[in-house]
Amino acid sequence: MPKCNLIIDSCCDLPPQVVDREGVYLLKFPYILDGQTFEDDLFQSVSAPEFYDAMRKGAEPSTSQISMPVIIDAFNAAVDSGIPTVYLAFTSGMSGSYDVAMLVYEQVRAAHPDFELYVVDTRLASVAEGLFVYEAVNQREKGLSAAELASWAEEARCFINEEFMVEDLEALRRGGRIPGSVAVAGSALDVKPLLNIDADGKLALVGVARGRKKGIKQLAEYFQKNAADNGPSRYVAIGHADCPKDAQRLRDALLKVDENIMFLECNIGPVIGSHVGPGMLAVVFWGRDKRENLSVADRIARRVKGGN
Repeated sequence: MPKCNLIIDSCCDLPPQVVDREGVYLLKFPYILDGQTFEDDLFQSVSAPEFYDAMRKGAEPSTSQISMPVIIDAFNAAVDSGIPTVYLAFTSGMSGSYDVAMLVYEQVRAAHPDFELYVVDTRLASVAEGLFVYEAVNQREKGLSAAELASWAEEARCFINEEFMVEDLEALRRGGRIPGSVAVAGSALDVKPLLNIDADGKLALVGVARGRKKGIKQLAEYFQKNAADNGPSRYVAIGHADCPKDAQRLRDALLKVDENIMFLECNIGPVIGSHVGPGMLAVVFWGRDKRENLSVADRIARRVKGGN
């Protein structure tokens, strides 16, 4: 039997059947579409094609962080269960939900000092968070305690590698995720931007591709260059925002690199989708330590801040 429970959130963008198991609790991010508020339930209520078709027709969905009452209820339920619990939170680099969770965590600690509760900033988002959560669930079922799982997560998050292609940068610009000047330049050059999530859990523009076919090729090359032969699993996650044919093309390209890959295919959920728009395509895998890519100046800054 697992020694601890997990709290995860819907920005992991995993298929619902993957996380629907005893002792794993899902916090649902809210989003607003056409004036109506929905919960991100991993596309169980609204399908991915329905959501992205609305965006194609001009809808501009918006998102917000998980509210404090929702987190309070989740943490209190954990206390009531009496089972040590770990919350793997959506990156603090893109949302304030982690900060809210830490405020509630301090309140719970004060009221229940003997209860084991851990909050980990995954510094990951979407399918990258999903592959990380997928392995965390496996580690939990292998018998890690809450303290061990939290320590595992603090280190393992640095070895999730991801790169994703978006159709354009307009949705990211509208959501304030990138400067407007960058979005305008990308549109003017008619290129497909390539992004990743840096070691601090923030979006970073890492390249461009001249068209989607070349973009898919570059995603496969990124995997070939950075994948670890001895990672926790041979699973590679492919995420897509309602572009299943491109997801299949990426799968085929990756199999040419390594025919033994096992795939975890995910829909990019409505919260992330609100900021990237239809057509996003992502590859995620266990690979190099992201901290190796930091400049000397950034490494010093992280040490000063107490980061690892």
